[in-house]
Amino acid sequence: MKKTTLSAGLIAALLATPTGAADLRYGAPYQQPPPYAAPQTWTGAYVGVNVGYQFGSAAFNMNPSGFVGGLQAGYNYQINQFVIGAETDFQFSGAEDTFAAYKFSNPWFGTLRGRIGWAMNNVLIYGTGGFAYGGGEVEWFGWSQTKTHTGWAAGAGIEVAFTPNWSARAEYLYVDLTKETYTMVGLTTDIESSIVRFGLNYRF
Repeated sequence: MKKTTLSAGLIAALLATPTGAADLRYGAPYQQPPPYAAPQTWTGAYVGVNVGYQFGSAAFNMNPSGFVGGLQAGYNYQINQFVIGAETDFQFSGAEDTFAAYKFSNPWFGTLRGRIGWAMNNVLIYGTGGFAYGGGEVEWFGWSQTKTHTGWAAGAGIEVAFTPNWSARAEYLYVDLTKETYTMVGLTTDIESSIVRFGLNYRF
């Protein structure tokens, strides 16, 4: 009776062994979990550069337009998915146009703006608005006069972080600089501009 029980157990073990070996040999390999990646944070200071194009308008149906480029710096603070911050920028511009004997240009401008946005990990969608200032210059028969205009700016953009420190963005900005009188030539004008620009930021 003992021999029969022992033989039956041995036969069952031998029959089960190939199945177990096959499972070990042909089973799906163990998948390693992906490395942990910390979520993107937008909190901190940053500096950057930008380049774009300015579409302007001024008196006498002049449209001072041209390429722009400059620098920006700011600070963001993230609360859950909300991002608030402030930014300043300074731009050099080739925007100019002529009417009859007049040539009018907006060679530089700058802004100081607040920003509020919504972060989706490494993507930030934001709106912005605040104070603006800029230079105007009129030329007439070899004479020239410059003025500094002040006003406001507002816009929106999207920024994408491609490393923990570097990000790229696309932005639209409307700048409205109020009227100034160029007494030498009797010209009173404001400067309204739409700017489309692309930037690169480094965050500390």
